[in-house]
Parts: sequence; C-alpha cells; structure tokens
Amino acid sequence: MDIETLQEICNKFPGVTEDIKWENHLCFCVAEKMFLILGMDETPVTASFKVSDEEFDEISVRKGFKPAPYMARNKWVHVDDISRMSKKEWQQRAKEAYEIIKSKLPKKVQASLS
Repeated sequence: MDIETLQEICNKFPGVTEDIKWENHLCFCVAEKMFLILGMDETPVTASFKVSDEEFDEISVRKGFKPAPYMARNKWVHVDDISRMSKKEWQQRAKEAYEIIKSKLPKKVQASLS
C-alpha cells in the first residue's frame, strides 16, 4: 500500500478534501471533519482512522495497531504501517470511517454530499 493509492481511495468519496495539518499529516476530511490521517514524515507511513464503537477493541489489538494517541476516546485506531492492510481492507476501512463521520454531520450537509 502507498500514499497515492490511499489518496485515490479516499478522494472517490463525495465531498472529500485533503489538508495538511500539524506540518506533516495528510488529513482526509468530509465537511471539514477528519476521518483518516496519514503520518507523512514517518517511515513506514502510519495512519489513524475512525472506527465503529463495536470494532474499536477488536482492531486495536491487531499486530501493529493501537488506540490512536489523543483520539482513542473518539474510537480512532492507529496503524504503524499502512502496508499492514491490503488495498481491499483499506477500501473498506476508509469507507466506514467516511460514513461514520458523514453520519454525524447535519442532515442538510449530508444531503448536499449525495
């Protein structure tokens, strides 16, 4: 897995924007709300992403995964190498993260993304 492939996956979702935050983190947002973050200055490239409450504990204990620093209380998971997941799993996880964040947006904003 590489950064460009993750960009392609995330940018297919309606209304997604990219932003650099904290000098070196590529953030994918919907209506200015983050759903996936890449640690661009780390080798290998790391990522943090939103997961459902039900999946948080299960995913957090996988090898290379842990609750995301500062965001664990919001059910975000950190992976120490984006290559730990296949393209297919990234497509699923990114879509789920996007949908979770999108579902918390005001209905009017959600409608504008459809």
